[in-house]
This record gives sequence, structure tokens and C-alpha cells, in this order.
Amino acid sequence: MAKKKLPPEVLEYFRKQGAKGGKIGGSAGGKKAAASMTAEERAARAKKASAAAVAARKAMRRANRPT
Repeated sequence: MAKKKLPPEVLEYFRKQGAKGGKIGGSAGGKKAAASMTAEERAARAKKASAAAVAARKAMRRANRPT
């Protein structure tokens, strides 16, 4: 099956987007989510993230402990 060629203007658009680092429109992630949450929801999410970070650090310490 033969490959279809894209029009030159489309190829140029993709090249420009690739030069931006591959993220069209940029990263919104957490900022976008936090904007739609109440203060209590943001606090709960931060508390959960903090607990997960502590658990990960403890697990790393246990894994690296000499036996």
C-alpha cells in the first residue's frame, strides 16, 4: 500500500509544532484541575499527595536498608 503524502502546508504546521517541544497548546494539567476545585478539594488532594510522597520515601529507605 502506497503512503499518502501530506500537503506542504500541513507538513510545515507539524514541523512548527514539533519545534515547540511536541505539546500543542501547552500543559494545563494540575492548574486546570485546581481551578475547578474548591479549597477543601485542593487541600484534600495536597494531603493525599503528601502522604504518597512520605510513603514513597519510606519504601525507598526500607529498600536501601542494609540487611
